[in-house]
Amino acid sequence: MIVVFGSINIDIVVPVAALPRPGETVLGPGYRLVPGGKGANQALAAARAGLPSPERSPGFAQAGASVRMVGRVGRDPFAALALAELVAARVDLSAVERDDERPTGCALIPVDRDGQNLIVVAAGANGGAAQRQVADALLGPETLLLLQMEVPADENWTLIARARARGARVLLNAAPAAAIPRAVLAALDWLVVNESEAVAVAGGLGLPAASADSAAAAIAAAAGVTTIVTLGSAGAAAFPGKSGQGAWRIGALPIVPVDTTGAGDAFVGALAAALDAGAGLPAALHRAGVAGGLACLTVGAQPSLPERAAIDRRLADLPPPRRA
Repeated sequence: MIVVFGSINIDIVVPVAALPRPGETVLGPGYRLVPGGKGANQALAAARAGLPSPERSPGFAQAGASVRMVGRVGRDPFAALALAELVAARVDLSAVERDDERPTGCALIPVDRDGQNLIVVAAGANGGAAQRQVADALLGPETLLLLQMEVPADENWTLIARARARGARVLLNAAPAAAIPRAVLAALDWLVVNESEAVAVAGGLGLPAASADSAAAAIAAAAGVTTIVTLGSAGAAAFPGKSGQGAWRIGALPIVPVDTTGAGDAFVGALAAALDAGAGLPAALHRAGVAGGLACLTVGAQPSLPERAAIDRRLADLPPPRRA
């Protein structure tokens, strides 16, 4: 079972010719309201990536991922829209609470003609998300707990400690980047970062951070946590934290991107679904790389998150991970 503790938003996606520079106003022809938030996106990505498929990958353990979303929305009209895709994917929402004072979180996302974006997030009800919403009964050895950094950090840290004490496996996506205590990193099973996040986390610990690769390797060695860094068009790398073995590297799916908004969340959700199903790190990394690439082919975060059958069909288009 995958338990996701994190943010639930509405994304306002605006197509623009070019992303604005500081102080600049740019015009777009319109906008779309799309469910989002890193927590909700990754819960949906995991649910979709774990759905049964007629094309099973050899050695992939089980058909489906049971996903529970834990978070907070307002009592405004955006709330139902923010949860709609999770409902459709049969994600368990019984632990999602309503905030009487704060509105549902919202993100403004301009997307340029090359698919690149900027993201500004207003936390809203996400600021009230609380680790107490996750019952102890959900934190046993059968659970993979998935977290991000769009809810209060102290709530994350407390929940991670509870999960570790009860034997749950823990995956943290350090997005957006923020300081992470060394003790928290040591309590994780997996850490996922992008290039800038890898450098920020390593720098916050006083570790070498000359590049994303060296930063991720330093985090893995110092904290004993398997650290996975996404590298955009260069793919991804995974640095095992405790085995003493070398890194795994994988390239990127050959695509022409339309919108990169959901790529990171698709990667993390598919990675969690594969790990939850019993896949080893190389197989999970392979599926995550394909999912992240496929997410760049559709505008918006949640509409772009691929289902398992789509991932299965494109696995052969991305060579599997190799030892570095």
